[in-house]
Amino acid sequence: MDKTVIRSFTIADFEEEEIWLREKHKSGWKLKKMIPPCEYIFESCEPKDVIYRLDYTNAEKTNDYLQMYKDFGWEYFTECAGWMYFRKPAEKVDSEADGELFSDNTSRSDMVRNIVKTRFLPLTVIFLCCIVPNLFFIIRNGNSISGILAYFIGGVFSILFVINLVLLIHCSIKLIKIINKYRD
Repeated sequence: MDKTVIRSFTIADFEEEEIWLREKHKSGWKLKKMIPPCEYIFESCEPKDVIYRLDYTNAEKTNDYLQMYKDFGWEYFTECAGWMYFRKPAEKVDSEADGELFSDNTSRSDMVRNIVKTRFLPLTVIFLCCIVPNLFFIIRNGNSISGILAYFIGGVFSILFVINLVLLIHCSIKLIKIINKYRD
């Protein structure tokens, strides 16, 4: 039996997503696949403690890449928008390092820098080039648009501006903290 759960995580919340997926598995729901932006498809399973880890790469995954993780006991089972999902039963983890995808902090830091370069910066550019100028255009030229329509369009762009600004600030702070945490 499958179950769909709607849940949203930002690009900076991947560690929280891993914890959430582990808790779902403990309660008898194993992640089957993820559909962007926030739809998780779970299948019923035996409740079990399973560690979930995510890796982000914008490069093509190769057989060697997947084999390396398989050799260390990780099951690759799905991907979504550059994120690759792995899991491993907690009973097969002998040490803290064995429960991690990356063998060192430099590799973890490199992944986060890749997120910043290929996801965060493009989203920031879109925000600065699309939403901000349109909001200012509506504010400046609102009188030339009929009354109710001007308020509606201005309201929509104001809401988009606030939501995106909050998300950008949240992701900035979180990604900086993660990079600093893994700094050697």
